[in-house]
Amino acid sequence: MSTPNALEEGTDLTLDFEKLEKIGKAGQKVVPVVLQHAETGEVLYIAYANELALRETLSRKQAVLWSTSRDELWHKGATSGDTLDLVDVRVNCEQNSLLYRVVPRTGSVCHTRDKAGKGRARCYYRRLLSESEVAFV
Repeated sequence: MSTPNALEEGTDLTLDFEKLEKIGKAGQKVVPVVLQHAETGEVLYIAYANELALRETLSRKQAVLWSTSRDELWHKGATSGDTLDLVDVRVNCEQNSLLYRVVPRTGSVCHTRDKAGKGRARCYYRRLLSESEVAFV
């Protein structure tokens, strides 16, 4: 299905298997961050944090990340108002990824909008049907 923004709104599977390679080649020193709704346990999305983003997260008590595409600090919700209040930060056994347990201030988390124009409550809004197709859930 061809749409104006097929990556975010299409049903063709186009996974970016080169994402981590791009981050490495750019020399960005980051760790993956899973953002999880602290009350429901639902995974909202995955992003990245560098040392500055982690410090800002702990200081502000809100999710702050590192935008690998823009190469800049990203305070989630600073422009949209869809901030994520921090409950706690957890670190995995190998200390190479983080889990931000958060509570969204609004119902929107994802930067995309549904067909009605409403912000989505999570970034995982499609499910895999096959090796080449996804469907909205």
